[in-house]
Amino acid sequence: MEKKITMPLTAEKTKELHAGDNVLISGVIYTGRDAAHKRLCELLAEGKELPIDVKDSVIYYVGPAPAKPGQVIGSAGPTTSYRMDAYAPALLDLGLKGMIGKGKRSPEVIEAMKRNGAVYFGAIGGAGALLAKCIKKAEVVCYEDLGAEAVRRLEVEDLPAVVIIDSEGNNLYEEGRKNYLNMER
Repeated sequence: MEKKITMPLTAEKTKELHAGDNVLISGVIYTGRDAAHKRLCELLAEGKELPIDVKDSVIYYVGPAPAKPGQVIGSAGPTTSYRMDAYAPALLDLGLKGMIGKGKRSPEVIEAMKRNGAVYFGAIGGAGALLAKCIKKAEVVCYEDLGAEAVRRLEVEDLPAVVIIDSEGNNLYEEGRKNYLNMER
């Protein structure tokens, strides 16, 4: 089932999302990879305010390529999510409601998602040029020195993703595997 999501991503909205749902995300989301996540969590450890408001937000794990002339952003495919697993629970506890990436998540991240009513979306690796077409505006908001890994504020329209892990911890990777193994019998 395809669902349209408009940001902000509230707890009420995450409860309506289930593992396996196809979604189209519109509104403001942020980018961030491991170097940026490390800096954000260092600020939290120092008791300082973050440069972005993560409450009811989504972070897309992407380091986009430079924009070509006439483009808002270059290729913007997802990066492997486990690199953010050490940092994600702290951001989820601050109200982050969604993450977009590829690959599995740790049990600690899944528990933090369940505790905070958050979801993990998967985007298609290798489709970065197509995903970039859904990005209507991009601006660096902090950590410009990180280049492609700087935190960006993106305005997206109908960015396609799949709910991999829902707010109850249902995991499409595990469910899909079980369904496949049950079909072989």
